[in-house]
Amino acid sequence: MSRLRRDLALVGWQILYEQRAFWRNRAGAFFVFLLPVIFLVLFSSIFQHQSIGIGGGRSITYVTFFVPGILAYGVIATTFNNMAIGTAVLRDDGVLKRVAGTPLPAWAYISARIGSTIVVTALMTVVVLLLGHYAYGADVRTATLPGLLVTLALGAATFTALGIGIVRYVANAEAAPAVANAAILPLTFISGIWFHFKLPTVLSDIGKVFPIRPLAHGMQYAFNPFTRGAGFNSTDLLTLAIWLVVGLVAMARFLRQPYRA
Repeated sequence: MSRLRRDLALVGWQILYEQRAFWRNRAGAFFVFLLPVIFLVLFSSIFQHQSIGIGGGRSITYVTFFVPGILAYGVIATTFNNMAIGTAVLRDDGVLKRVAGTPLPAWAYISARIGSTIVVTALMTVVVLLLGHYAYGADVRTATLPGLLVTLALGAATFTALGIGIVRYVANAEAAPAVANAAILPLTFISGIWFHFKLPTVLSDIGKVFPIRPLAHGMQYAFNPFTRGAGFNSTDLLTLAIWLVVGLVAMARFLRQPYRA
């Protein structure tokens, strides 16, 4: 067996281990996986029969707006929060340092953690879309599905890279949850995830700069029944791509010395 095939086999086994560790951590799995689903049920049940004006005398149901929005939040929680908090804990516990003395290459270990995150993200996406469609009537449009999936994949890659990269600026594992939530939660309220209303210009401009709004708006664009074409919003995709580069640079800088706070 070639070295590459051996390393890929190790990545596969490590992904299985990471999956077992994730689901055995009930508190972590609840906040990362189940909390977005609970938000979906609560908000969709409360506002199920309300409509949102989107201009030009047109309107959509709140559920059509909220399902892709909460999916964006779920992707962020699964990727950014999970990677930032988990990586900070592994660093402080010395796991990242001990990996260097095992047959598992450092790149394979990081790849396995990312692979496990992708598995959880994919599962969460399926659950949210199925629940939104069958329980609340949200229409998953076939025509714009390519735009939805590309935006989701680009957003997941962006927030995964940012989640690993931000650990370089986290003092210790105890501070990681506060830093991760402080970086994300306030921005969700000005990024069109929870509600649709006109924001002050300053807040609207701030939301457009950061990657949360492009992810949420890009998927809401694909869900919009008035959208024509394949559902690609070039502005949102470009913003996410720029933040992906930022995240990759930050991640590369962290991985040069992943053992230091």
